[in-house]
Amino acid sequence: MPTTLRFGIAAKPLEDPLAYLPCSHILEYEKNQAIYGPDRPCVSLYVIIGGKVMVRRMTADGDSELLVDIYVVDEFFGDRALTDSINGYEKAIAVEQNTRVMTWTDTEIQQLIMRRLQLGMALIQMLTRRCIDYSRRIESCSSDNVARRLARSLIHFSERLGEKLENGSIQLMPLSHELLAQYVGTSREIVTQYMNQFRRQDYLRYSRKEIVVYPAAMNEIFRQGD
Repeated sequence: MPTTLRFGIAAKPLEDPLAYLPCSHILEYEKNQAIYGPDRPCVSLYVIIGGKVMVRRMTADGDSELLVDIYVVDEFFGDRALTDSINGYEKAIAVEQNTRVMTWTDTEIQQLIMRRLQLGMALIQMLTRRCIDYSRRIESCSSDNVARRLARSLIHFSERLGEKLENGSIQLMPLSHELLAQYVGTSREIVTQYMNQFRRQDYLRYSRKEIVVYPAAMNEIFRQGD
């Protein structure tokens, strides 16, 4: 079933940029190796063909980092290259060993769009969808307490990165409390406090090897008052 993006009442199926992009250069990275960063700003669009990639962004004052997201196979990153807005504050890091990506320079993308107008529409839809997701995160930061923001983050990562088990729980890769704090927008100490609380309440269990989320139980957080 095609993915849809809603604007008011209307809903249109999303175009897939991969349907209009030719094969290009493939690069391979070791775990924790930087793909781009402040010393080498992003000037290309990437798609993951193996492994996972984490994108982080420094705050404007340079005092802290925010986790933009963790991307998986067939997902794009480096979309800043599409906007003529070179951001030296952003960096992408390979999460897994032998992470493989395919890349197109901004010039190549512009030339391809001139020949394949559907590609331009597909990329605009992708950017719009991400802007909507970012807006929802900003709204959550202003309206939700930390417990709800952390719960939303864990559900987000479990849906994207996890594997559903027979008992309805979702198992996903270990995520450090520092990393979760960067996504939620709080401190590592506060994330640790709530992760321990969630574990006592049987919303999840975690170790250095995995996180197991119980979505049905965790939804209780959204039914509770502040």
